[in-house]
This record gives sequence, structure tokens and C-alpha cells, in this order.
Amino acid sequence: MPTILIVDDSTSIRNMLKACLQPLGYRIVEASGGRAGLEQLRQEDIDLIISDQNMPGMDGLSMVKSIRSGTVKQNVPILVLTTETSDEMKTAFRAAGATGWMSKPFTPERLEAALKKLLG
Repeated sequence: MPTILIVDDSTSIRNMLKACLQPLGYRIVEASGGRAGLEQLRQEDIDLIISDQNMPGMDGLSMVKSIRSGTVKQNVPILVLTTETSDEMKTAFRAAGATGWMSKPFTPERLEAALKKLLG
């Protein structure tokens, strides 16, 4: 069973993602911000990360940069799920090493398709 780390400061978004993903057989680990996400990544066997951008403390872009420049699980796929829509932000995430991008709101079908693509 693949394990997905959800990093989002919104409890309702984390709950919505869990409700979509658990019935598909994914194990879910949660973090409420970038720093907590990095800690979970160190402690858990994570197969994919879904992260928001706008979070207090450490935003999604900073977290992606930290993962890609670190020594722990550098190659884990990262799907950015955010309300941000600017081309500049998308370019910054791609340059930092994000694997995929999806705008909020999302549909369960689009999310499932993106995860299948990223997890192979």
C-alpha cells in the first residue's frame, strides 16, 4: 500500500484528500506545514507528497527545495496542490523539482489520475 504525505495547513483540505485517497488503498500521513512535512518525511516511508504552497512557517516551495537539496528521500514524487495559478509560481516549482501541479479545487478523478501517473 503506497503511503502519501499530505502537507497542508488546512484541516479541511487534508480531510478531503484523505476521504478521496484512503478508499483507493493509500495510507495517509499528514503534516500541517513544510517543517512538519520534512519531519514526517524523515520518520515515515513516503511514496509521494501532496503539498500546498501557502502555509505558515515554511511554504511549499521552500519545502520542495529542501527535499531536493537534502539527503533524505530526494527523489520522492511531489504533487503541488494549490490555489496559486501564476505561471511564475509553476515555473518556480518546476525549477525546484516538483513533479506535478494541480490547482484547487480538484476533482477526485483528476487527483486519482495524477497519482497513478506519478506513482507509475
